[in-house]
Amino acid sequence: MGRLTLETAKRLIAVAEQKSRQMGLSSNIAIVDDGGNLIAFTRMDHARIAGIEISKNKAWTSVSMQMPTANLAESALPGGPAFGVNTTNYGRIVILGGGIPLVVRGRIVGGIGVSGGSSAQDIEIANAAVQYFESMNGRTSSTDVQSGSTQRYS
Repeated sequence: MGRLTLETAKRLIAVAEQKSRQMGLSSNIAIVDDGGNLIAFTRMDHARIAGIEISKNKAWTSVSMQMPTANLAESALPGGPAFGVNTTNYGRIVILGGGIPLVVRGRIVGGIGVSGGSSAQDIEIANAAVQYFESMNGRTSSTDVQSGSTQRYS
C-alpha cells in the first residue's frame, strides 16, 4: 500500500465507530493522508462540536510530529523538552491522546484522530482502527511509532 485510499479511510472510521459505540461514547473520527490532509471524517450522533477540530488536529499532529499525540503530553509539560509545542503551528498541535500515525513498512501513510471521551478512551478507539489497518497490511507496522520510537520516517 503506497497511499491511503478513501475506501480504507472509510473502513477505519467504521471500526473506530463500532469501538466507540461498544464503549458507550459518541466520537468525532478523522483520517488524514501522509501530508495531514483530511481524507474522511465522521461525527457520531451527539458527539461534541468542539471535538470536530480536535479530532482533525489530532490526526494532523500524529502525521506532522511522526508520533502518537499522547507521546507529546509529558514532554510538553513545563520544564519538558517540548514545552509550548502546542502553541506552535497556529495552535494546531494537539497534546491530548487519540491521534496515531498509520504506518506501512516504516513509512507514515496517514493518521487517525479521535475525540469524544477521555484521552485513554480516545486512544483505545484509535488503536482499534490502527490494529485493523495493520491486519489489512499483513503485519504490525505502527508499533515503532506507537511505542514512542524516535525513528524518522521518510
